Amino acid sequence: MTKHPFDVSLVIPLFNEAESLSELTAWIDRVCKAESLSYEVLFINDGSTDASWEIIAGLAKTFPTVRGTRFRRNHGKSAALHVGFQQAQGEIVITMDADLQDSPEEIPGLVKGIREDGYDLISGWKKKRYDPLSKTLPTKLFNWAARKMSGIYLHDFNCGLKAYRLEVAQAVEVQGEMHRYVPVLAKMAGYSKIGEQVVQHQARKYGSTKFGMNRFVNGLLDLVTLSMVSRFQRRPMHFFGTWGVMMFLASGLALATMGGLKLYRLAQGMRPGLVTEDPWFFIFLTTMILGTQLFVTGLLAELMVRQSSKKVKYSIGEHINSAS
Repeated sequence: MTKHPFDVSLVIPLFNEAESLSELTAWIDRVCKAESLSYEVLFINDGSTDASWEIIAGLAKTFPTVRGTRFRRNHGKSAALHVGFQQAQGEIVITMDADLQDSPEEIPGLVKGIREDGYDLISGWKKKRYDPLSKTLPTKLFNWAARKMSGIYLHDFNCGLKAYRLEVAQAVEVQGEMHRYVPVLAKMAGYSKIGEQVVQHQARKYGSTKFGMNRFVNGLLDLVTLSMVSRFQRRPMHFFGTWGVMMFLASGLALATMGGLKLYRLAQGMRPGLVTEDPWFFIFLTTMILGTQLFVTGLLAELMVRQSSKKVKYSIGEHINSAS
């Protein structure tokens, strides 16, 4: 069994959360010490414009296992999680938000679920939320759609409080705005033992939310993308080619119909007319062009899949207590 420097790595992305960082760190320290858990806190400062970075630097002097990474600009939560996952050294990786709405009191239960129950990933479920109706209703719709499209029956995909085995956290590629779908990404990577734990949701104590209503629209669009990618990421020609074949079959049917009508008119002694006067000609032409375009798109996608090997790089300003 691999020996890890820490029992738990806490990956905490943040953007302008200066007011809550000291309280959160002290709370984490208190809970972990009470449970005799060795830990590290990885604060990923996602381009904050307030005093968050200065506070993290001060906390690192008081708590030796506090580490920090500062992005030069705002890259988003997915980028912060990706960088934090790659830096983590603990046996178990736990993610939580920095705004105190996720309770560190949940850490022991999450650790137990990974260690004793053998889960690859445990997702928090904020069964009782302190959010307005304008936020909870879209969230319910979003979670329903995510369950149907992913086949993973979690109540709360977007809960920031999650726990992973280190191997799982470092295997998933969290990019774009895919942080909502880490359980889906884990399943795609072959880690299917995914559990759920009811966790406490606390009312926001400081500041205001950094996410607007557009996140629900973006989330649904990302879900469609992920659903397609999960099935056709390594074989895009299977998707585009299938539709291309259907277009070619439709063009063949249109051509046969057009030819049959002309023969019928000739047999009846009628004037067959110009090809361009027949609407079936335009159906034939349109479906032939669409079929060709779909096949070319599939071929280009296959070439891109085989050539693409670049990793996304983020503009990182500096580190505090870097492990490297």
